[in-house]
Amino acid sequence: MRFLFSPPAEATAGLLTLPWREALETWEDERLVEIPQRGLSRHVVRFVVEAGEVFALKEIDERLARREYQLLRQLGKLGIPAVTVLGVVVDRGADVDAVLVTHFLDYSTSYRALFANPRGQRLTDRLLDAQVELLVRLHLAGFMWGDCSLSNTLFRLDAGALSAYLVDAETAEMHPTLSDGQRDYDVAMARERVGGELFDLQAGGFVSEDVDAIEIVDELARRYVALWTELTSEEVLRPEEQRYRIGEKVRRLNELGFDVDEIELVDAGNGSKLKLTTRVAEPGHHRRLLFARTGLDVQENQARRLLADIASFRGYLEQVAVRPIPETVAANRWLEEIYGPIMSAIPADLRGRLDDAEIFHEILEHRWFLSEAAGRDIGTTAAATDYLAQVLPAVPGDLVAGAVPPAPATAARAALGERE
Repeated sequence: MRFLFSPPAEATAGLLTLPWREALETWEDERLVEIPQRGLSRHVVRFVVEAGEVFALKEIDERLARREYQLLRQLGKLGIPAVTVLGVVVDRGADVDAVLVTHFLDYSTSYRALFANPRGQRLTDRLLDAQVELLVRLHLAGFMWGDCSLSNTLFRLDAGALSAYLVDAETAEMHPTLSDGQRDYDVAMARERVGGELFDLQAGGFVSEDVDAIEIVDELARRYVALWTELTSEEVLRPEEQRYRIGEKVRRLNELGFDVDEIELVDAGNGSKLKLTTRVAEPGHHRRLLFARTGLDVQENQARRLLADIASFRGYLEQVAVRPIPETVAANRWLEEIYGPIMSAIPADLRGRLDDAEIFHEILEHRWFLSEAAGRDIGTTAAATDYLAQVLPAVPGDLVAGAVPPAPATAARAALGERE
């Protein structure tokens, strides 16, 4: 038996003690865990906990396992949203295939779990947006998926929106660039696969029979074309409008969650042809900004929401102090007086229902609804207390897979005090 992996991998020594020479479906080991919200798979897939982390093990033909291992490594280097691969186990014996080992994506869920326990409105719209954005990112990187489907995707809640992550690359191919035909094939495959999955959901009663699955997958294709065109189309700018139009275009792409790597202007006679090279890396402007100010590593929409709350808190501090407050000072006080106490007040048995930043986002939403009902601003503390008592306990414990083991609460609910 050989375990090929990418260092650093502290958990590898512990994983080596698993019964690799036996067929995966026959394993009996105390480290095996069940993930209720896992997606469907045509292969045997099992999950183990080692060194406090969950790993997904997929038994698959060695040639495919080695190929998928390399493809996932490439996606990781490019910053494409995908599961992180640890390694591949080969030469397990004459009658067993290789095993691909990946890190399970914390606080992720399958599309089936989302439809069984929807949170927020317009779930189908949010799924389409997430799936289309992932497919576009892959295509910008020259990655032809070959089997784009909801089943081959994991989703994370992101401040009310959804973020999509590739979880299966068995049929994928990496190229310097993709032709229109290759992209069209992937989109056609997505329409077919997603349509079939929606029909299955309707048959299971998770989606209303009034929903037109064909119209939904047609909309998926339309959204793909619209996003791809926005990111890659060229336009001619008159000399007097170049400066503001370039800035406008860059801002628009940033709002879509994409970074601009290079701007090229080519003389077109009556103006300049603008061509932007869109960076395929995971969107990160607000994530990086929040991390620099607070040390919190969250998703992009969550970061945008938390930064807005910090800005609001800073305004409150300046109003009380009657003087300007530096951003760094406001962010540190927000962490100490608002975010930290709320996170510490989460009961231990509710940790892991949602990730911390998503809980904080929902508390802000809850504050808005309660304030609307009361006709006045009730404050973050009161909203958090009510949310932790009334809303979070109702979130299904198997909606997302949190970190294992869940982090314990560090203080009692009383830590909220009277701070706003």
